[in-house]
Amino acid sequence: MNILFMGIPGGYEWFVILLVALLLFGKRLPEVARSMGQSITEFKKGIKGADPDNEIKSAIDEVKEEVNGSTRT
Repeated sequence: MNILFMGIPGGYEWFVILLVALLLFGKRLPEVARSMGQSITEFKKGIKGADPDNEIKSAIDEVKEEVNGSTRT
């Protein structure tokens, strides 16, 4: 059977996946879930902070300040 035709896991498959995760991580499972949640939160903050328009505008403003500062002295 080709792996491409397996599709999205159903109810029984999720149960097996959760059982395997519980066996692998045991008591550390809440800690692993918490760290994954924090990672996703930080990733989303990074995506929002990487707005190209803001970066371009701030770079232009910095260059203008440098040019204005060097012509005044």
